Amino acid sequence: MSEPLPGISSRRRAALSSAAVLLSVLLAGCSGTSFLERQTILPEARKPATEAQTAVQREHQRILAAYGGAYENPKLQPLITGVVDKLVAASERPDLRYRVTILNSPAINAFALPTGQLYITRGLIALANDTSELASVLSHEMAHVIASHAAIREDQVRQAALVSRVASDVLGDPQTGALALAKSKIAIASFSRAQEFEADGIGVGISSRAGYDPYGATRFLTSMGRNADLRAASAKIDPHSLDFLSSHPATPERVRNAQLNARQYVAPGPGTRDKDGYMEALDGLIFGEDPSEGFVRGRRFLHPKLGFTFTAPEGYALDNTAQAVFGVKDGGEQALRLDVVKVPADQRLPEYLLSGWIENIDAQSVEELTVNGFKAATASAKGDQWWFRLYAVRFGSEVYRFIFAAKNQSVEFERASRETLGTFRRMSRAEADAARPLRLKSVIVGQNDNVERLASRMTVGDKPLERFRVLNGLDAGDKLKPGDKVKIVVE
Repeated sequence: MSEPLPGISSRRRAALSSAAVLLSVLLAGCSGTSFLERQTILPEARKPATEAQTAVQREHQRILAAYGGAYENPKLQPLITGVVDKLVAASERPDLRYRVTILNSPAINAFALPTGQLYITRGLIALANDTSELASVLSHEMAHVIASHAAIREDQVRQAALVSRVASDVLGDPQTGALALAKSKIAIASFSRAQEFEADGIGVGISSRAGYDPYGATRFLTSMGRNADLRAASAKIDPHSLDFLSSHPATPERVRNAQLNARQYVAPGPGTRDKDGYMEALDGLIFGEDPSEGFVRGRRFLHPKLGFTFTAPEGYALDNTAQAVFGVKDGGEQALRLDVVKVPADQRLPEYLLSGWIENIDAQSVEELTVNGFKAATASAKGDQWWFRLYAVRFGSEVYRFIFAAKNQSVEFERASRETLGTFRRMSRAEADAARPLRLKSVIVGQNDNVERLASRMTVGDKPLERFRVLNGLDAGDKLKPGDKVKIVVE
């Protein structure tokens, strides 16, 4: 959760549950992409050069704002620059120039602007285990630029909008227009899947010709799938729900495709992996949330920069995004969202709750409160399938909104939401000063080390064994060898 924003901007993140999605849609909230569900930014086609440059810079700033800004790392930047130089020289367009920005985000994401600006999150860098895996991601994104997929995608979107406009305006039938647009979007999604497969093929060819192990893409996509499964299991989410009308292929499909692409170049084995060099560059990398953007520790959320903390109810899994904090209870029957908005200082909070930013407020339920010395107000609302309990708290010059959702209203739900509100408080100076990020540490496997022993050294909230395996690209039955380098998460 970043510093106060005037509103909620669009950003792709991994889905939490139907309740979290509901909260997100309710407030035009965040949705985001991973490397598997990436979004190519559309070009500002047919505009004067100066206007196009301004648009690209504006898009660059929007990306930085959405992903926690740029992440400066003196060890990673030269490694990435060296990889890109090799890939460019081996690509179909060695005349193109690329600029890579590392984004300060734990999200696993990479994407490209048509101008050759590449973006890769530190979360994705942390998941990769050698230079060839990183090269597979960068070459994939370069392939989208080389193949002009963004321009093609823009034309498809324009055609879909035109079909909808003709059906709605000319035929005078909004329902037919909506149906036509939906069908067009399905066609666009299918075309996008074809783009992703094409970029996979081009990318594997580039990385192989550059001297990298072409099976790096297979290994990394496998790790992506395992990481997604682990996140889904931790939040009690059905991972298959993410594939509905997805604009990108599922991981198993892409893994098989990557293997077929790699076999066209070499048998498994040849090609540079440079695991030792990559692991050395990863040592000390911030892992998870940066405290400057707020971070999660179990059920507790802390934001040293903004100076507040709160604790979610029992059974909730929290996820911090750039614009909001989401929480989902086991089973997905309850959820919460915390965000921050600007409210005029002279507007009373009960009036704000009734100002129309959310529908179906029960006016009789509006109540003024005081929370740990801060002015607050609460109200309830009823949707078609969900009950909502809303809280607004004036903290400094901003107003923080807690939105709790439940499929069934109950005394337990009301009690848990009110108790959570009661944990919202100002952090002490000592707490803020002590807040430090988690970091990756590269360690050499000793004679007496095994997966279980090293996993026990992980500073993670839950499932240390599973997280250690995913982080290091290990199957359930894989053993470690003395002298191997592995990653662990430490404070």
